[in-house]
Amino acid sequence: MPFEDGPGSKDRPCLVLSVRGGTVVVAKITSRRHEERPGVIALPPGAVGDARGRRSYLETDELRDVAVSGFRRKAGEVDASVWERVRGLG
Repeated sequence: MPFEDGPGSKDRPCLVLSVRGGTVVVAKITSRRHEERPGVIALPPGAVGDARGRRSYLETDELRDVAVSGFRRKAGEVDASVWERVRGLG
């Protein structure tokens, strides 16, 4: 995931929203609590497979374009209830 405030990037879980050619539109997942921001969805505990059991948050208010070649692995699939909440924001 590219950094917002400078050069570089880091591995980060994300939710793939769409794929167009070699580019993917994603919403990043973070462990920092931002529930007060519109478009941030609290994920069920364990949804991202965090080894420390931290709660995770999906930030749908700041979408990113990422090259398909930038993905390392598939971490899992999102729960249907999360998809419903994401669709409700659009």
